[in-house]
Amino acid sequence: MPASPLPAAPSLLWFRDDLRLSDNPALAALAEARAPIAALYVLDEDSPGLRPLGGAARWWLAQSLRALSAELKRKGVPLILRRGPANRMVPEVAAALGAATVAFNDRAGAPEARVDHAVAARLLSEDRRVLSFCAHLLHPPGSIEGASGRMPRTFSSFQRAALKARRLDAPLPVPKHLRGVARPPAGEELESFGLEPTHPDWAAGLRTTWTAGEAAAQARLAAFIDSGLKGYAAGRDRPDEGHVSRLSPHLRFGEISPRQILSAVRHAAEAGAVTLADADKFEAELYWREFSYHLLADQPDMAQRNIQGAFDGFPWRECPGELKAWHRGLTGYPLVDAGMRQLWQTGWMHNRVRMVVASFLAKHLLIDWRAGEDWFWDTLVDADPASNPASWQWVAGSGLDAAPYFRIFNPVTQGEKFDPDGAYVRAFVPELAKLPTPFIHKPWTADAHALAHAGIRLGHTYPRPLVDHGAARERALRALESTRK
Repeated sequence: MPASPLPAAPSLLWFRDDLRLSDNPALAALAEARAPIAALYVLDEDSPGLRPLGGAARWWLAQSLRALSAELKRKGVPLILRRGPANRMVPEVAAALGAATVAFNDRAGAPEARVDHAVAARLLSEDRRVLSFCAHLLHPPGSIEGASGRMPRTFSSFQRAALKARRLDAPLPVPKHLRGVARPPAGEELESFGLEPTHPDWAAGLRTTWTAGEAAAQARLAAFIDSGLKGYAAGRDRPDEGHVSRLSPHLRFGEISPRQILSAVRHAAEAGAVTLADADKFEAELYWREFSYHLLADQPDMAQRNIQGAFDGFPWRECPGELKAWHRGLTGYPLVDAGMRQLWQTGWMHNRVRMVVASFLAKHLLIDWRAGEDWFWDTLVDADPASNPASWQWVAGSGLDAAPYFRIFNPVTQGEKFDPDGAYVRAFVPELAKLPTPFIHKPWTADAHALAHAGIRLGHTYPRPLVDHGAARERALRALESTRK
């Protein structure tokens, strides 16, 4: 009798910021080989240089891992959870599995890349095959060059160069043929990771607002293209309207890929379902994320260090009381306060309002942008290691291709322009809900009758402004001038 063929050696898929089955080239490569697969997620809070997730992002990760585990289970593939340094955990699981191949999708941060290289080197030393792919970005970091041969130093030039180099392949479907290993190595229970708050449980607003996972991401994309993308170019700055995708946390954790989003948006434009102007404007937002990640690869410490060294001598103020008022949405400027309360309640904030509240902290209060970046890192479900510091440095004026420092948002006029009826403020600052629209963004100008009718006692039920806009602007400009000197 002919000998029975030897069973194929198992493969290991190492998940990180790519918690999806579709358009996942690492999974597709293993599926094509037809070997049995086990999946692994490692909560690595031990490897040097890795930034621990903030509270809101940890909550999201727990929901995303539950959704991923359920979807893999439906496909017959086990998800193994481990906690510890990846350089120990991944080879340990690979050895226990007897894996011939380990596949993963690349990460852009320098500490993450060092971990990945160390893991790959150890696996190779054990005669295992290692496959890695670019799946979190449209272009691998370092691949976009300007005329100087370096990464372009402005966003517009970066996007032009990237579009010239772009080759947009069709997103990969979920593999049809997936076979899981019969006896996976032991893992840990998700609850042992301690990702979700208990005492106190502050995540009620997050649970009400969000559904994590790949299926939710695809549904969110479809809903956005069906309604929110129409009028996006004109309406994206209106926090009181629905012209935003809310895809950022799904994209942050890789529940959906930028290629899937871009392909769907371009298809909608080509089909005439949305205007080219709306599609182009949204595409620019995807490329700001891309720019931020390429910048992170070039400036790995940009969450801690001014990209423009001239700001190293900037006279930031130490004002714990004012910083706390900003945290709590008690600055006395309704648009700022609405944004900060939306952040605390939902783990997310409208992008236009993010710029206003960041400008207020760094320029009205002269509080170091890093204090704001830290708060966003802890409270945003979409806290992104590239976009978060890059955007804060853009607003503060210290970043690459940053907004000029003298561009200081007036929170009153910003509110009147982008929340003209006060609907956004009324939703998140309910103590101002009954205030007439002419006063909704500047309640300190309302007469006594209007305040009394609205049930407002300035300084008691709602604070007076922490600073006068005009005086704060002049102070900020003097601080900038002193730095230049």
